[in-house]
This record gives sequence, structure tokens and C-alpha cells, in this order.
Amino acid sequence: MSSLYLLIGGNQGDRKALLQQATDLIRQRVGSVVGCSQLYETAPWGTFDQKDTQPFLNMALHVETSLSAHDCLLECLAIEKELGRQRKGNALPSDTKRVYSSRPIDIDLILFDDEVISSPDLTIPHPRMHQRRFVLQPLCDIAPDTVHPVLKKTISQLLSICEDNCSCSVYCSAL
Repeated sequence: MSSLYLLIGGNQGDRKALLQQATDLIRQRVGSVVGCSQLYETAPWGTFDQKDTQPFLNMALHVETSLSAHDCLLECLAIEKELGRQRKGNALPSDTKRVYSSRPIDIDLILFDDEVISSPDLTIPHPRMHQRRFVLQPLCDIAPDTVHPVLKKTISQLLSICEDNCSCSVYCSAL
């Protein structure tokens, strides 16, 4: 079994219900959810293509899976689509596009064991995780001592030096 860390979030529709649906589908299709962070409400990160963007709800999941990282990605993309996510063109999570959009659900693969993967459709560890408080804060709830395989720092160390000042506050303690 492999250890997978995901960040799931969204800012459209019934955010909490969509996170619950995504978690249930991940449990059915990807693997056993063995850890779940608190839910965090966060300001949109980066440049958005809409003026009145709503706050996101985000949470981290620790999943034990027998799937490969690439198969996990394919399942997560299918779950996003099923829950109403529409990607522009053939955009994949590793695309370098810097204008973001609102979405009902987003599922990002953050870490997969201690693997380093760089392919056209998948980059692990997530290439910007260490720059985003909304990723590190929930991840620190469930994996504070997990070491980033490239930066060689724990998640709690990365959070303590993160320069991202976006708000990230507890929305509720659990789904």
C-alpha cells in the first residue's frame, strides 16, 4: 500500500457537501481514508478570472491506496468531473496556467509516499505546495512530521517558514 496525501477544496455550491461527496468517492475509488484534517476557509490564492470569487473550503486527506500515482490522478480527475468540475480545454493539474477560476471541487495530489514524479500530466510532490498556506495548514493537521522528498523539511517546518499571508481559518473541525 502507498501513502497518498490529497488536498480537496472548492468555492461553488454547497462547499461542505461537495467535500463530503468527494471524500466518499475517494474512499470508494482510490483507497482507505485514514486521516482527515479540519476544514479551512481560505481566501482565493493567485490571480482569478472572476471579480467576486467566494472563499474556498479546503481539507487534506491521507489515503492508503494500492493504485499507482497516475491511476490516482485519473480517478481524482473523474471524481472532479462527476461533481461538476469543468476544466478548460485539456488542462491538467500540472499545467502552468496562472489564472485560476472558481470551481465546485478541486482534488490535488500533494505527496505520494516519498516519490518524486515529473511527467507531462503529473508532478509530485505538488510543485507549489510549500508556497501555499491553504495546503500546508490542513496537511499539518494530519502529517506534521512527514518530510517533503525534495526540500527535506517536514510539513510543520514548511508551514513555519511559508511566506503566504492569505487567510486560512478553521471553518469546522470535521465533516
